[in-house]
Amino acid sequence: MRSNKFVTGILTILFFIVLANLDPASVQAASTDYRTLFDADYYYRTYPDVAFACGADEAALYAHFVRYGMSEGRCGSGEFDVDAYRARYSDLSEALGDNVISYYNHYLSYGRSEGRIATSNGAPFSGVKKKQKSEVPAAAVKTDASAKEQAESASGEAQAESVAQSASVVGSYTTYYEESESRATNIKVATQRINGVVLQPGETFSFSSTILPRTSANGYVSAPVIINKKMSQGVGGGICQVSSTLYAALLTAGIPATERHPHSLAISYLPAGMDATISGTSKDLKFENIYEKPLKIIASAQSGKLEISLAFQE
Repeated sequence: MRSNKFVTGILTILFFIVLANLDPASVQAASTDYRTLFDADYYYRTYPDVAFACGADEAALYAHFVRYGMSEGRCGSGEFDVDAYRARYSDLSEALGDNVISYYNHYLSYGRSEGRIATSNGAPFSGVKKKQKSEVPAAAVKTDASAKEQAESASGEAQAESVAQSASVVGSYTTYYEESESRATNIKVATQRINGVVLQPGETFSFSSTILPRTSANGYVSAPVIINKKMSQGVGGGICQVSSTLYAALLTAGIPATERHPHSLAISYLPAGMDATISGTSKDLKFENIYEKPLKIIASAQSGKLEISLAFQE
Protein backbone atom coordinates (compact mmCIF):
# COMPACT_ATOMS: atom_id res chain seq x y z
CA MET A 1 0.00 0.00 0.00
CA ARG A 2 2.77 2.40 0.94
CA SER A 3 4.58 1.47 -2.24
CA ASN A 4 1.57 2.44 -4.35
CA LYS A 5 1.24 5.77 -2.59
CA PHE A 6 4.94 6.41 -3.07
CA VAL A 7 4.71 5.75 -6.81
CA THR A 8 1.62 7.93 -7.09
CA GLY A 9 3.40 10.73 -5.28
CA ILE A 10 6.41 10.53 -7.59
CA LEU A 11 4.21 10.59 -10.70
CA THR A 12 2.31 13.60 -9.38
CA ILE A 13 5.54 15.49 -8.76
CA LEU A 14 6.81 14.65 -12.24
CA PHE A 15 3.53 15.83 -13.77
CA PHE A 16 3.77 19.23 -12.14
CA ILE A 17 7.43 19.55 -13.09
CA VAL A 18 6.53 18.98 -16.74
CA LEU A 19 3.55 21.31 -16.48
CA ALA A 20 5.70 24.05 -14.98
CA ASN A 21 8.04 23.92 -17.96
CA LEU A 22 5.29 24.18 -20.57
CA ASP A 23 4.30 27.46 -22.15
CA PRO A 24 1.17 28.60 -20.24
CA ALA A 25 -0.49 29.63 -23.49
CA SER A 26 0.09 26.18 -24.97
CA VAL A 27 -1.40 24.52 -21.90
CA GLN A 28 -4.43 26.78 -22.13
CA ALA A 29 -4.88 26.03 -25.82
CA ALA A 30 -4.61 22.29 -25.28
CA SER A 31 -7.40 22.40 -22.67
CA THR A 32 -9.88 24.53 -24.64
CA ASP A 33 -12.18 23.51 -27.48
CA TYR A 34 -11.51 25.68 -30.53
CA ARG A 35 -13.47 23.56 -32.99
CA THR A 36 -15.82 26.39 -33.96
CA LEU A 37 -12.78 28.25 -35.28
CA PHE A 38 -11.48 25.25 -37.17
CA ASP A 39 -12.22 23.91 -40.64
CA ALA A 40 -10.09 20.88 -41.50
CA ASP A 41 -10.43 21.34 -45.26
CA TYR A 42 -9.43 25.02 -45.01
CA TYR A 43 -6.45 24.22 -42.79
CA TYR A 44 -5.32 21.41 -45.09
CA ARG A 45 -5.49 23.57 -48.21
CA THR A 46 -4.01 26.71 -46.68
CA TYR A 47 -0.91 25.12 -45.16
CA PRO A 48 0.74 22.50 -47.41
CA ASP A 49 3.50 21.93 -44.85
CA VAL A 50 0.86 20.77 -42.35
CA ALA A 51 -0.93 18.75 -45.03
CA PHE A 52 2.31 16.98 -45.80
CA ALA A 53 2.91 16.20 -42.13
CA CYS A 54 -0.66 15.29 -41.10
CA GLY A 55 -2.34 14.21 -44.30
CA ALA A 56 -6.11 14.64 -44.59
CA ASP A 57 -6.73 13.26 -41.09
CA GLU A 58 -9.11 15.75 -39.47
CA ALA A 59 -8.13 14.78 -35.92
CA ALA A 60 -4.43 15.17 -36.68
CA LEU A 61 -5.01 18.52 -38.38
CA TYR A 62 -7.01 19.84 -35.42
CA ALA A 63 -4.36 18.59 -32.98
CA HIS A 64 -1.70 20.46 -34.97
CA PHE A 65 -3.81 23.63 -34.96
CA VAL A 66 -4.25 23.57 -31.18
CA ARG A 67 -0.73 22.50 -30.25
CA TYR A 68 1.26 24.49 -32.77
CA GLY A 69 -0.80 26.41 -35.33
CA MET A 70 -2.46 28.85 -32.96
CA SER A 71 0.76 29.92 -31.28
CA GLU A 72 2.25 30.37 -34.77
CA GLY A 73 -0.65 32.64 -35.71
CA ARG A 74 -2.17 30.26 -38.27
CA CYS A 75 -5.82 30.53 -39.33
CA GLY A 76 -8.00 27.56 -38.52
CA SER A 77 -10.75 28.80 -40.84
CA GLY A 78 -11.70 31.79 -42.94
CA GLU A 79 -13.57 33.26 -39.99
CA PHE A 80 -10.65 34.13 -37.77
CA ASP A 81 -7.28 35.66 -38.70
CA VAL A 82 -5.45 36.43 -35.49
CA ASP A 83 -3.12 39.00 -37.08
CA ALA A 84 -6.02 40.87 -38.65
CA TYR A 85 -8.04 40.75 -35.41
CA ARG A 86 -5.11 42.06 -33.43
CA ALA A 87 -4.36 44.87 -35.90
CA ARG A 88 -8.01 45.89 -36.32
CA TYR A 89 -8.77 46.45 -32.62
CA SER A 90 -6.27 48.57 -30.72
CA ASP A 91 -8.10 48.00 -27.43
CA LEU A 92 -7.28 44.30 -27.70
CA SER A 93 -3.64 44.77 -28.65
CA GLU A 94 -3.17 47.06 -25.67
CA ALA A 95 -4.86 44.64 -23.28
CA LEU A 96 -3.56 41.31 -24.60
CA GLY A 97 -0.12 42.28 -25.89
CA ASP A 98 1.84 39.42 -27.49
CA ASN A 99 -0.16 36.55 -25.98
CA VAL A 100 -1.36 35.20 -29.33
CA ILE A 101 -3.76 32.57 -27.99
CA SER A 102 -5.55 35.19 -25.89
CA TYR A 103 -6.91 36.71 -29.09
CA TYR A 104 -8.50 33.40 -30.07
CA ASN A 105 -10.01 33.17 -26.58
CA HIS A 106 -11.29 36.74 -26.66
CA TYR A 107 -13.02 36.19 -29.98
CA LEU A 108 -14.71 33.04 -28.74
CA SER A 109 -15.78 34.57 -25.42
CA TYR A 110 -16.66 38.11 -26.49
CA GLY A 111 -15.65 39.17 -29.98
CA ARG A 112 -17.97 36.96 -31.98
CA SER A 113 -21.05 37.93 -29.94
CA GLU A 114 -20.00 41.60 -30.10
CA GLY A 115 -19.96 41.40 -33.87
CA ARG A 116 -16.24 42.05 -34.16
CA ILE A 117 -14.75 41.20 -37.54
CA ALA A 118 -11.79 38.85 -37.61
CA THR A 119 -11.50 37.97 -41.29
CA SER A 120 -8.34 38.85 -43.21
CA ASN A 121 -10.24 40.95 -45.80
CA GLY A 122 -12.27 42.91 -43.24
CA ALA A 123 -15.62 41.57 -44.47
CA PRO A 124 -18.14 39.85 -42.20
CA PHE A 125 -17.69 36.10 -42.29
CA SER A 126 -20.42 34.51 -44.39
CA GLY A 127 -19.60 30.92 -43.57
CA VAL A 128 -18.86 30.15 -47.22
CA LYS A 129 -15.40 28.73 -47.80
CA LYS A 130 -13.52 30.34 -50.65
CA LYS A 131 -10.31 28.94 -52.01
CA GLN A 132 -7.56 31.54 -51.89
CA LYS A 133 -5.47 32.39 -54.92
CA SER A 134 -2.28 30.97 -53.43
CA GLU A 135 -3.74 27.82 -51.94
CA VAL A 136 -2.32 24.58 -53.34
CA PRO A 137 -3.09 21.17 -51.82
CA ALA A 138 -0.09 19.05 -50.85
CA ALA A 139 1.40 17.06 -53.72
CA ALA A 140 -0.69 19.01 -56.24
CA VAL A 141 0.67 20.07 -59.63
CA LYS A 142 -0.65 23.14 -61.39
CA THR A 143 -2.88 22.19 -64.33
CA ASP A 144 -5.05 25.27 -64.86
CA ALA A 145 -5.81 25.43 -68.61
CA SER A 146 -6.64 29.14 -68.58
CA ALA A 147 -3.32 29.91 -66.94
CA LYS A 148 -1.64 27.96 -69.72
CA GLU A 149 -3.29 30.07 -72.39
CA GLN A 150 -2.18 33.26 -70.66
CA ALA A 151 1.34 31.99 -70.26
CA GLU A 152 1.67 31.19 -73.95
CA SER A 153 1.42 34.91 -74.74
CA ALA A 154 5.06 35.26 -73.70
CA SER A 155 7.74 32.78 -74.73
CA GLY A 156 9.41 32.59 -71.31
CA GLU A 157 6.17 32.07 -69.48
CA ALA A 158 4.99 29.53 -72.05
CA GLN A 159 8.13 27.48 -71.45
CA ALA A 160 7.63 27.55 -67.68
CA GLU A 161 3.97 26.55 -68.07
CA SER A 162 4.91 23.71 -70.37
CA VAL A 163 7.30 22.42 -67.73
CA ALA A 164 4.64 22.68 -65.02
CA GLN A 165 2.29 20.58 -67.15
CA SER A 166 4.89 17.88 -67.81
CA ALA A 167 4.37 14.42 -66.34
CA SER A 168 7.93 14.57 -65.02
CA VAL A 169 7.11 17.47 -62.70
CA VAL A 170 6.84 16.45 -59.03
CA GLY A 171 6.04 19.88 -57.59
CA SER A 172 5.36 23.44 -58.73
CA TYR A 173 4.38 26.78 -57.23
CA THR A 174 3.73 30.31 -58.50
CA THR A 175 3.89 33.68 -56.75
CA TYR A 176 3.62 37.23 -58.06
CA TYR A 177 5.67 40.40 -57.66
CA GLU A 178 5.55 44.02 -58.83
CA GLU A 179 7.66 44.39 -61.96
CA SER A 180 8.32 48.11 -61.37
CA GLU A 181 9.89 47.66 -57.92
CA SER A 182 13.66 47.41 -57.38
CA ARG A 183 13.29 43.99 -55.76
CA ALA A 184 12.18 42.62 -59.13
CA THR A 185 15.81 42.83 -60.30
CA ASN A 186 16.96 40.66 -57.41
CA ILE A 187 14.14 38.18 -57.97
CA LYS A 188 15.17 37.75 -61.59
CA VAL A 189 18.89 37.41 -60.80
CA ALA A 190 18.28 34.76 -58.12
CA THR A 191 15.78 32.94 -60.34
CA GLN A 192 18.27 32.75 -63.22
CA ARG A 193 20.91 31.27 -60.90
CA ILE A 194 18.77 28.40 -59.65
CA ASN A 195 17.18 27.70 -63.02
CA GLY A 196 18.54 24.53 -64.59
CA VAL A 197 20.32 23.21 -61.49
CA VAL A 198 20.30 19.40 -61.48
CA LEU A 199 20.61 17.39 -58.28
CA GLN A 200 21.71 13.80 -58.39
CA PRO A 201 20.05 11.28 -56.03
CA GLY A 202 21.10 12.07 -52.45
CA GLU A 203 22.72 15.39 -53.43
CA THR A 204 22.03 18.49 -51.29
CA PHE A 205 21.02 21.88 -52.68
CA SER A 206 21.97 25.16 -50.96
CA PHE A 207 19.98 28.18 -52.11
CA SER A 208 22.37 30.72 -50.60
CA SER A 209 25.45 29.18 -52.23
CA THR A 210 23.73 28.80 -55.59
CA ILE A 211 22.62 32.41 -55.94
CA LEU A 212 26.06 33.70 -54.82
CA PRO A 213 26.72 36.46 -52.25
CA ARG A 214 24.26 39.34 -52.46
CA THR A 215 26.57 42.09 -53.74
CA SER A 216 26.36 44.64 -56.52
CA ALA A 217 29.21 42.81 -58.26
CA ASN A 218 26.92 39.76 -58.52
CA GLY A 219 24.09 41.79 -60.04
CA TYR A 220 22.01 42.54 -56.95
CA VAL A 221 20.57 45.96 -56.09
CA SER A 222 19.28 47.66 -52.95
CA ALA A 223 15.64 46.91 -52.12
CA PRO A 224 13.35 46.51 -49.08
CA VAL A 225 14.37 43.68 -46.76
CA ILE A 226 13.15 42.41 -43.37
CA ILE A 227 15.76 42.76 -40.62
CA ASN A 228 14.90 41.99 -36.99
CA LYS A 229 11.14 42.33 -37.51
CA LYS A 230 11.53 45.69 -39.30
CA MET A 231 11.54 46.74 -42.93
CA SER A 232 14.84 48.19 -44.05
CA GLN A 233 16.96 48.53 -47.19
CA GLY A 234 19.58 46.05 -48.21
CA VAL A 235 21.36 44.74 -51.29
CA GLY A 236 19.51 41.65 -52.46
CA GLY A 237 16.11 42.47 -50.99
CA GLY A 238 13.50 40.28 -52.67
CA ILE A 239 15.54 37.09 -53.03
CA CYS A 240 13.52 35.56 -50.21
CA GLN A 241 10.50 35.47 -52.51
CA VAL A 242 12.50 33.13 -54.73
CA SER A 243 13.62 30.92 -51.83
CA SER A 244 10.07 30.93 -50.44
CA THR A 245 8.52 29.99 -53.78
CA LEU A 246 11.06 27.19 -54.09
CA TYR A 247 10.16 26.00 -50.58
CA ALA A 248 6.46 26.04 -51.50
CA ALA A 249 7.30 23.93 -54.57
CA LEU A 250 9.16 21.51 -52.29
CA LEU A 251 6.06 21.20 -50.12
CA THR A 252 3.86 20.33 -53.09
CA ALA A 253 6.46 17.76 -54.12
CA GLY A 254 6.60 16.20 -50.66
CA ILE A 255 10.31 16.96 -50.34
CA PRO A 256 11.32 18.03 -46.80
CA ALA A 257 13.77 20.89 -46.33
CA THR A 258 16.90 20.00 -44.36
CA GLU A 259 17.23 23.68 -43.42
CA ARG A 260 14.54 26.34 -43.52
CA HIS A 261 13.85 29.54 -41.55
CA PRO A 262 10.60 31.58 -41.45
CA HIS A 263 10.56 35.37 -41.77
CA SER A 264 10.28 37.47 -38.62
CA LEU A 265 7.33 39.31 -40.18
CA ALA A 266 4.38 38.09 -42.22
CA ILE A 267 4.90 38.17 -45.99
CA SER A 268 2.16 38.88 -48.53
CA TYR A 269 3.06 36.63 -51.46
CA LEU A 270 2.56 33.28 -49.70
CA PRO A 271 0.31 31.79 -47.00
CA ALA A 272 1.78 31.61 -43.49
CA GLY A 273 4.14 28.71 -42.94
CA MET A 274 5.27 28.46 -46.55
CA ASP A 275 8.05 31.06 -46.55
CA ALA A 276 11.80 30.55 -46.29
CA THR A 277 14.05 33.47 -45.47
CA ILE A 278 17.75 33.78 -46.39
CA SER A 279 20.25 35.82 -44.41
CA GLY A 280 23.95 36.00 -45.25
CA THR A 281 25.55 32.68 -44.41
CA SER A 282 23.56 32.16 -41.20
CA LYS A 283 20.17 31.28 -42.70
CA ASP A 284 19.78 29.13 -45.78
CA LEU A 285 17.24 26.94 -47.57
CA LYS A 286 18.56 23.45 -48.15
CA PHE A 287 17.06 20.19 -49.29
CA GLU A 288 18.17 16.80 -50.52
CA ASN A 289 17.06 14.97 -53.65
CA ILE A 290 15.19 12.10 -52.04
CA TYR A 291 14.42 10.42 -55.35
CA GLU A 292 16.41 7.81 -57.24
CA LYS A 293 16.42 10.01 -60.34
CA PRO A 294 18.18 13.32 -61.07
CA LEU A 295 15.99 16.25 -60.03
CA LYS A 296 16.00 19.51 -61.97
CA ILE A 297 14.93 22.98 -60.84
CA ILE A 298 13.08 24.95 -63.52
CA ALA A 299 12.55 28.60 -62.56
CA SER A 300 11.12 31.56 -64.47
CA ALA A 301 10.53 35.20 -63.46
CA GLN A 302 8.85 37.35 -66.10
CA SER A 303 6.17 40.02 -66.18
CA GLY A 304 5.60 39.87 -62.43
CA LYS A 305 5.12 36.11 -62.33
CA LEU A 306 7.58 33.82 -60.54
CA GLU A 307 7.17 30.11 -61.14
CA ILE A 308 9.38 27.33 -59.85
CA SER A 309 9.01 23.65 -60.65
CA LEU A 310 10.86 20.51 -59.65
CA ALA A 311 11.04 17.80 -62.29
CA PHE A 312 12.84 14.58 -63.05
CA GLN A 313 15.55 15.13 -65.63
CA GLU A 314 14.64 13.26 -68.77
